[in-house]
Amino acid sequence: MGRMTPALTFQRLNADEARARRDTVRDVHADAYADTLTDPFRAGDAFMRRFDAYTQRPDFDLVFALHGTEVVGQTWGWPLPPNTAWWDGLVTEPEPGFTTETGTRTFALSELMVRRAWTGQGIAHALHNELLHPRPEQRATLLARPTNPAYATYLRWGWHPVAHLKPDLPHAPTFTVLVLPLPHPASSAPDSPAASE
Repeated sequence: MGRMTPALTFQRLNADEARARRDTVRDVHADAYADTLTDPFRAGDAFMRRFDAYTQRPDFDLVFALHGTEVVGQTWGWPLPPNTAWWDGLVTEPEPGFTTETGTRTFALSELMVRRAWTGQGIAHALHNELLHPRPEQRATLLARPTNPAYATYLRWGWHPVAHLKPDLPHAPTFTVLVLPLPHPASSAPDSPAASE
């Protein structure tokens, strides 16, 4: 069982504000993924190139978790527009119309990570809930590797696997597509250790 969730505050940033905090984003990522940065998909330069592309989206939504003034974790995503490339590489479509997007149907949760010294305290779950609770979309989606320790945690949080997808990105693995109905409850009580996702 993880330790008690520490007293946290949250800061929500739009795309412009997130770009202004790029160094903080990079530092949290480098800490959270320090043990896996040899993976070319997770390497710092590749990760930050994707971040720079993501923050060109006008509806980009980022949440920092802070303990005092220290940023201890971060998560972000955006609503999928009608012309989204998010579903490109889908191996099989779970049902007719699954990939149809309107700009208000699906929120894509792209990243969720916690600094290594702060894992196991429910911070990832609190961040997850803080990002998703106010979202007006009908569903959320994320891409996860089944070998990632966080995968089982997502299932405990109510996400459901529905398909597989191989993005057309350098060094991208095949991911499992997970979906969560929205709206999401506001509760941020931890029910499992929070790993660097």
